[in-house]
Amino acid sequence: MAQHVYLVRHGETSLNADGRLRGLADPELNEIGAGQAGAVAVALAGVGADVVVSSPLRRAVHTAAAIARHVGVTHQIDDRFNDRDYGQWTGAVKSEVIAQWGSVDAAPGVEPTEAVLSRSGPALDEWGAWAQSRHKAVVVVTHDAVIRPLLARVAPSLPAVSVPTGSYQVLRYDSGIWSVELTDQQAPLLK
Repeated sequence: MAQHVYLVRHGETSLNADGRLRGLADPELNEIGAGQAGAVAVALAGVGADVVVSSPLRRAVHTAAAIARHVGVTHQIDDRFNDRDYGQWTGAVKSEVIAQWGSVDAAPGVEPTEAVLSRSGPALDEWGAWAQSRHKAVVVVTHDAVIRPLLARVAPSLPAVSVPTGSYQVLRYDSGIWSVELTDQQAPLLK
């Protein structure tokens, strides 16, 4: 029986709000980010998740913890879903890095997308198989620099997605075959 994996981008931080590369920096969620974490927790309450997995960074951990509390399941850390390492560019304004180097990928010292996929791809496959074996969904809270390459790996012809903070993507796993059902879903902030 096919199962779903929900790829959630963590809530907003001050670095997100300022257009800065976060990478391995570890800022807390800001007020908007905490609201986004609560909203996505409510949105995913009825998906039948058995576990919430996240990157070890606080912005992902706090988003995942909000979801796990609301859904009533455990939260686990999987380092393979950690954000991309931007090296010396961590904290730099993204548009300035692009202006200087043509793209973030071209900036020296930035972790290559292939390296991000080499760790996060097998992790996604393992959690998909786990979900299928348990007949339960899995929620994975991670980062846009992880979600985008994973989506491109699953569905190479998929149009570009924006992956805003607090958004989620719905993937379907069926005996080793992935498909994308929904992208850029965003729950309304709670009043």
